[in-house]
Amino acid sequence: MSVSLRDVAKAAKVSVGTVSNVLNRPEVVAPETLARVQGTIKDLGFVPNGFARHLRSGNSRTLGLIVPDVANPFFTEVARGVEDAASKRDYAVFLCNSDESATKEDRYINILIEQQVRGVLITPTDVKSDRLDAMRERGIAVTLVDREIKGRKQCSVSVDDIHGGQLGIEYLTGLGHTDIAWVCGPDSIPQVADRGAGVAKAAKFAGATVETIRVSLMNTTQGEEAAKKILALKTIPTAIFCANDLLALGVMRTLRENKLRIPEQVSVLGYDDIEFAASAAVPLSSISQPAYQMGVTAADLLLNECEEAETHEHQQIRFQPQLVERASTGKR
Repeated sequence: MSVSLRDVAKAAKVSVGTVSNVLNRPEVVAPETLARVQGTIKDLGFVPNGFARHLRSGNSRTLGLIVPDVANPFFTEVARGVEDAASKRDYAVFLCNSDESATKEDRYINILIEQQVRGVLITPTDVKSDRLDAMRERGIAVTLVDREIKGRKQCSVSVDDIHGGQLGIEYLTGLGHTDIAWVCGPDSIPQVADRGAGVAKAAKFAGATVETIRVSLMNTTQGEEAAKKILALKTIPTAIFCANDLLALGVMRTLRENKLRIPEQVSVLGYDDIEFAASAAVPLSSISQPAYQMGVTAADLLLNECEEAETHEHQQIRFQPQLVERASTGKR
């Protein structure tokens, strides 16, 4: 049975108001009384209702984090960065997984508004959604993660994905590959569209041919399906560039099952540089994004806005991707 504030007051032989002061304003309580009440709280195992207290003060210490796919190790690292930064400043984080579904995202936004969180970090399914404004109108700070809105007064942390797409193709063509497959998800995902734009730009400049293999979800299973489509082509490309590492890992699994040697026959390049990339059967070359640092930076921006609203200036921080070369890529 839970212990109430009244139970503590009765056991310590003080008023409910005194117990409330011990919890919220200990400096106004006499030292002897303070020690007695704190001892009673410990003995009874009383847990203060922090949420109710924060509602009364209008000063919640909770944040929301909405990501498209928590199963993707990239977003797991982002979440770790957010949680670590929030914890250092005594905030807790509600983690929500939207599955790139606008309906599911909207439901989570409503829940977070009801919970009166102090701020929300979000990778939105649609950067133009009026739901972002709805949160801000209710006094909830919002920072975008892995998304950017140009011309909007909004903090954001993103990666230059157009450059990332270019970087991948420039690397592969530099190894002598001119026949390349680009495995990606739907262009409705901004990162995919930007990476694809970079791929097209660099391929045109290098005179390379790119075959686009599009999948509905960016996971290992869809990577395996994409590899089967590539193997069915009249001419198998000498290099495969994937829009994320999960796709690349699925592609490599199917290539190896079909006795193709990596990278001797086919080079494979991923994107994200997740933890599993380096420990794959053939260590995966990848375009690296600083996922953990993105999470830390986004949380710090959000909390600065929460705590210093009057002086806060919105920032749009864009990280640059980096090439990490491993055994899965080689010269043609």
